[in-house]
Amino acid sequence: MPFFGRRRKKEETPEVPRDEAPAVEEPVEDLDDLEDADEDAEEARQEAAAAAATDAALERTRRSFLGRLTEVFSADVTEDTWESLEEILIGADVGVPTTLEVVERVRSLNLRKADDVRNALAAELVAILEAVEEPRGRLWGPLPASYEEPPRPHIVLVVGVNGTGKTTAIGRLAWGYMQEGKKVVAAAGDTFRAAAIEQIQEWGERVGFEVIAQGQGADPAAVAFDAVQAAQARDADVVLIDTAGRLQNKQNLMAELSKVRRVIERHIPRGPDEVLLVLDATTGQNGLSQAKAFAEAVDVTSVMLTKLDGTGKGGIVFAIAKEFGLPVRFVGVGQRESDLAPFEPRSFVASLLGQPLPSGR
Repeated sequence: MPFFGRRRKKEETPEVPRDEAPAVEEPVEDLDDLEDADEDAEEARQEAAAAAATDAALERTRRSFLGRLTEVFSADVTEDTWESLEEILIGADVGVPTTLEVVERVRSLNLRKADDVRNALAAELVAILEAVEEPRGRLWGPLPASYEEPPRPHIVLVVGVNGTGKTTAIGRLAWGYMQEGKKVVAAAGDTFRAAAIEQIQEWGERVGFEVIAQGQGADPAAVAFDAVQAAQARDADVVLIDTAGRLQNKQNLMAELSKVRRVIERHIPRGPDEVLLVLDATTGQNGLSQAKAFAEAVDVTSVMLTKLDGTGKGGIVFAIAKEFGLPVRFVGVGQRESDLAPFEPRSFVASLLGQPLPSGR
């Protein structure tokens, strides 16, 4: 799945010396090479589209706090440079610990030119995001060439507080999978709100995927059980399971999510393939508190950042990566079902700073 699982390049076959290689007639066309070329072209197209979507979503951030970086880098490097960098990054929700570490690392390089400081800052920001890129789940991230998908159906547990755009995230994920020819079943597991059940059913009708639901107040684990069972019976590829988003009592949250996981494991012994935490980018530092609560309650493997186009504080991405070691896999960038972009660290930082990054790290 090129949209959901970016794969590394295939390992190169060691070259055989000419005097040891058997004489083989050159084929007119190598179908494997043609297929690889098509895959590379499609991957490049998708990466370009994702970069453009992310760039558009970050326009408000560039114009606000991080947009002030242009002023900082247009002057000589002085003591004021470092104070201004700290102020701007903290104001953009990068987080105090992360900001202080990044600025200190760049400052220790003793750079004298503003462009060099900008490039060093970019390298540090990219490094924070790439440090958590390795897959924590079984479906998403820079998967190795030897990767083999787990047996179908793939199970994605979606968690997050109410109001973060969790149900919309499920609709967009379903749309993305369906664009790749996958059959999707969703579970209306947020049974504490009638509106949540209705909303996911509306998404199912709008996009064209099946929603398994019970009435308000039903046991979320029972809904998850029915959804997995239905997916197996209908030969579906993916099950997207919505969950309740209440954080009033962390112990209850942990008990509820643990029960859902146990029920899934009755059907699929390996359990969920991904646990996706949906965070609202506009909530800033409150989003970090949510991340902390869910990371302690359930084994989160990936993050989707929604409403990125509605905030001037996109720096929360770095705080999530640095403080919790969680990779952001997707960003929501608009209102349509197609407004979902895979997250690319270098493209994100380039968009944030408003210029291409130098090659290398």
